[in-house]
Amino acid sequence: MVEQAELLKGRFQGDPSFEYAYAEVNAEDDENFLDDGKELTIKEENRLVATIEQIDRAVGIIPRRALMKTPLGSVHENRSFEGLSLTEAKKLSSYFHFTEPVNLKNKTLLEKADLDPSTDFLDSLEHDVPQGSWTVQFEKGSTVVVLRSLLWLGLTFYHVPMTKQYGYIYCGTGEKNLDLPFML
Repeated sequence: MVEQAELLKGRFQGDPSFEYAYAEVNAEDDENFLDDGKELTIKEENRLVATIEQIDRAVGIIPRRALMKTPLGSVHENRSFEGLSLTEAKKLSSYFHFTEPVNLKNKTLLEKADLDPSTDFLDSLEHDVPQGSWTVQFEKGSTVVVLRSLLWLGLTFYHVPMTKQYGYIYCGTGEKNLDLPFML
């Protein structure tokens, strides 16, 4: 369903029962029809679910040490996590993707030597491609750190240093910013 939704471009209609037809998207392909001659379609509610999955996979993040991995491989909330320090909170390397690691497996043994296997088992934001796809800001008059994604415009992550408070919200159009490499 995610792969089908990735083919669709443009904004959502606002009607969960609206059906997108793939013939409108790719008029040259003969693969837009099923074996019985019916046209391939996807409902807007399914496209929305797939888009939320894409956003969570691409830009869902957590602070470093918020989760712990046990020697048996299970992941739990770190009860001793008391938040990042002010200096750590300013660094992209202090935030991890909240998905299965991809880049971590490609690191050399020398790069893995400095990592703690119980807390550094996810991919860091500092190695995201393209470089510069995240902004880190301190809110004026408070100590809240805000990270914003430039790839999925509308995603905002917050963390209050020295506390357990963190989270993210997406308030965007549901469109990936494919022009980001040209904007940087």
